[in-house]
Amino acid sequence: MNLRDLHYLVSLAEHRHFGRAAEASFVSQPTLSTQIKKLEDELGVALVERTPRKVLLTETGREIARRAKGVLAEIEEIKAIAQRTRDPEAGKLRLGIFPTLGPYLLPHLVPLVRRRFPRLELLLTEEKTEQVVKMLREGALDAGILALPLHEDSLHAEFLFEEPFVLAVPERHPLAQHKGRLKLSDLEDENLLLLEDGHCLRDQALEVCQLAGAGEKAGFRATSLETLRQMVAADVGITLLPTLAIKPPVPRTGNVQLLEFAGHPPSRRIALVWRKSSSMGPFLQRFAEMIRGMPAELLRPATQPAPPKARARA
Repeated sequence: MNLRDLHYLVSLAEHRHFGRAAEASFVSQPTLSTQIKKLEDELGVALVERTPRKVLLTETGREIARRAKGVLAEIEEIKAIAQRTRDPEAGKLRLGIFPTLGPYLLPHLVPLVRRRFPRLELLLTEEKTEQVVKMLREGALDAGILALPLHEDSLHAEFLFEEPFVLAVPERHPLAQHKGRLKLSDLEDENLLLLEDGHCLRDQALEVCQLAGAGEKAGFRATSLETLRQMVAADVGITLLPTLAIKPPVPRTGNVQLLEFAGHPPSRRIALVWRKSSSMGPFLQRFAEMIRGMPAELLRPATQPAPPKARARA
């Protein structure tokens, strides 16, 4: 038995198809099939049920593939330890991030990484929070940027920043005429457009609705933040947007008025998360410090026009 064969089995378990597993493993399909058969012969058990349309792993095959995934993750960790010993700021960082943050944070974060850690290979994965946490547990990711709270004892969370929400309304909506900043009570009896289940932003928005006495607009749930934005532009309803989603390079959207909240606005808390057992802890602490060093104005909505400057007296 060798690590290559375990990799083939794990790939087959993930793809459930010999052709796709072979492509992902950068080998031919006959090569992968032959190595899986050799592994079965060596272990003396069937690992795979071959059907005309798809591949199913036997119960034994699933258990061995699960354990093989852990072995391969440990091997990668060993390689990473050696690499970081030689050069702590080089090597790979497999970073997960959730969809309602990734497209808006990364344009600001990636240039910082390139300047601060020029030898670092940043490998990005965008998935919903539940999947990022699962990949962290399994060793498929080194770290994740996620919203707090997280209820996962095996993970360390390093707070990064608090991101306020703003309210997006169509220009003809009554709230668009509101003078000054909103209070949560201004949302009472309003129905907000929300994301589908599985997005942490949905849960955060529901909390705001509960506090404000607002509800969810029935009959619609968006699959992305951009869909929500366009539904507001189409006069369908109102929604909450996180501050980074309204900052350049994101363009302004026609027929969308952005309103800030007074006092301590509704917000989400963002953290860098990694396994407590990870050897990358000291480096990830420095990585978190770099993120905390982003310009503070990125997290200030500034939706209101600046007041005119007083004219100097002659």
